[in-house]
Amino acid sequence: MIHGIIFDKDGTLFDFRRSWGAWSAHLLREIAADEGQARGLAEAIGYDMETGAFAPWSPVIASTADEIADRLLPLLPGWDKRALVTRMNLLAAGAEMSEAVPLAPLLAALRARGLKIGLATNDSEAPARAHLGRHGLTELFDFIAGADSGHGGKPEPGMLLAFADRVGIAPGNVVMVGDSAHDLLAGRAAGMRTVAVLTGIAVAEELSEHADVILPDIGGLADWIDGLAAA
Repeated sequence: MIHGIIFDKDGTLFDFRRSWGAWSAHLLREIAADEGQARGLAEAIGYDMETGAFAPWSPVIASTADEIADRLLPLLPGWDKRALVTRMNLLAAGAEMSEAVPLAPLLAALRARGLKIGLATNDSEAPARAHLGRHGLTELFDFIAGADSGHGGKPEPGMLLAFADRVGIAPGNVVMVGDSAHDLLAGRAAGMRTVAVLTGIAVAEELSEHADVILPDIGGLADWIDGLAAA
């Protein structure tokens, strides 16, 4: 039986391309000295300034702010890592998020079933809370953690195990829902069921070996849970 769900944020709750394409261009142009440098930075993180598309390996998809900064810093003489991460987090908090599906009714319906709801993102916690808050979602979560919350980042299972411990549910009765291999590997390492969704960058073939099921988006999650109960 499933008693808890822990969600990834970007590419899972929020559509990745619609949410982060414009933000990436804004960030790179703000920290670069000129357009040429901005394009060099874009190449370093697998982002196409013309189309707004991300390469499958882009660290923006699933890495922490620290890891993205590590890619950019060699091309940013004069910047130190702390200042860059601080600037990235400030800009990220103001990014406009596009819901993958209508989130408030979906999350409220899951809570009405008695399910505990958590968030585990490789984004930093402050931007994550800002994004949830602007969409009126914060109170629907029993647990919110980012890569800087003290539990580590995915694909390590620390955030997921912290959620299970916080709400008093065995990991085997929790499902991890995400759009990247990082999410699913974290779920498997935590001993949880794993659900992949296709509202991020990864395609089904990249996720299938790590997922119990692949859904187009999180809108089908309740029906999948019902199917488990009926099996």
